[in-house]
Order: sequence, then structure tokens, then C-alpha cells
Amino acid sequence: MDLSDAEAIEASFADPSSFGLIFERHCDAVHRFAVRRVGRDAAGDIVAETFVRSFAIRARFDLTRDTALPWLYGIAANVIFEHYRRSALAARYSTYTFRRGTGGDPIAVADDRLVAVSLRDELISALGALSVEDRETLLLYALEDLSYKEIAAALGIPVGTVGSRMSRVRTQIRNRIPDLEWRVDRLGAEERGDDEPDA
Repeated sequence: MDLSDAEAIEASFADPSSFGLIFERHCDAVHRFAVRRVGRDAAGDIVAETFVRSFAIRARFDLTRDTALPWLYGIAANVIFEHYRRSALAARYSTYTFRRGTGGDPIAVADDRLVAVSLRDELISALGALSVEDRETLLLYALEDLSYKEIAAALGIPVGTVGSRMSRVRTQIRNRIPDLEWRVDRLGAEERGDDEPDA
């Protein structure tokens, strides 16, 4: 019978090779997570460092959790932030991420590509204005499709803090692009061939 993530991590305390199961299960997801943020060239290093660190601190993993993936995302997010800080790129973090063309545009994920192209510059600006903490919370929600509970586990924060951050993100983006919903509806209607939505 296959071990759960928690069982594999617990087994790795006596038999470190058991941690290999965590790598096998989640390496691809962590790699995609890294590619969306740093591009393909640097993603391999991020993944390697994430698993080195996760192995080193595996005793901190909450063995009551079903999956180790949110925990790994949290470690990877820290590694990525350090990567940008070391490279003096932290100020350009969101711009780089959303201009790479690696599938990291949350509007393209949530809506059609016409909306993403039309609103791209404004969205890049709005996302760039978010704090690092708020932006990472949004990316885990929009790109990795994590629940608030999973984001809380990944970032080591209370679920209520996730809700507060997401509320703040929505408000800030709405303030910077007041007609965002109308424009999304309008472009969606144009692509479908519907009549223009009411203003």
C-alpha cells in the first residue's frame, strides 16, 4: 500500500530515502510553480533548493496534513523571494513574472486571452503595486488553485489573514482599474459574439 505524504515524511526520520516519495509526487508541481515565477532557466535551481530545505526541516511538517504540497509551495516561495533579493530583482518581480509568457498571467487563466492582452499593462502595474506578501497570496490562489486553508498552510499564516490579504488585493486592484469587471464582461461578450453588456 502506498504511503501518504505524512507517512512518508514520518518514515524518513528513520529511513531518509523514504523522503524520495515526496520528491517523486510533487517535483513536477513545484517545478511548474517555479517556472511561473522565475522562468525555465532558474526553475531547476529553485526546485533543488526547495527539496533540500524541505528535507532538512521535515520534522516541522504537520503530520496531520493530507498532502505536503502546500508546505512545499511555502518553502519554494521563500526560496524564490531570496533568489530575487540576491539578484536585486525584487522590485521587478511581478513585471518579470507576468511578461515571461510562461502561463503566469492570472487573467489569462481566469478569463480569455483577449482580456489578458487588453488589460495586460494595467494589471502588471496593479500587481506590481501589491506588497510581496499580498502578491504571493494572490499567486497561490490564482495560479496554483489553492484554497484559503492550503494557502495558510503554505505561508504559515492564519486562514483569516489569507482572507484579509485577498480582500485587500481585490480592493487595490479594483481601485486601480475601476472598470475592470465591465471591460472583462465586454471583451468576453465580443469574443462570444453576444451583444455588448449594459454599462
